[in-house]
Amino acid sequence: MTARSFMDLALKQAQIAETRGEVPIGCVIVQNGAVIAQAGNRTLADRDPTAHAEMVAIRAAATALGSERLVDCDLYVTLEPCTMCAAAISFARIRRLYYGAADPKGGAVDSGVRFFAAPTCHHAPDVYPSVGETEAASLLTNFFKARR
Repeated sequence: MTARSFMDLALKQAQIAETRGEVPIGCVIVQNGAVIAQAGNRTLADRDPTAHAEMVAIRAAATALGSERLVDCDLYVTLEPCTMCAAAISFARIRRLYYGAADPKGGAVDSGVRFFAAPTCHHAPDVYPSVGETEAASLLTNFFKARR
């Protein structure tokens, strides 16, 4: 599968999250070409402000692999990660991060605090922005437009 194919799976998770009334963000974690975890946002369903798609998927991947270190894993997410998720990606030692839409307000990778560029960041993944950007941005724009 290609980066775009894995992002398509993340977009599907975002759509599933949206059907539950969640902000449509999806995440897939891949190791050696195989999906080991996938999730959409669950903050409302779980009543948990940390249940972002990335956090849920990282927890599932760590459980599946029996390790808190996901060194050979790549993470695909539909929106640029926030500071909390960027820190979790770093702590998990994710190898590569692919994200869809940029998040100028809440993002922490190429926007905002730029977590991975901070001198206190212990591990920075290789970052590939704008994979599936149009579809990811459209999902979010339509979601919020319907609520305003």
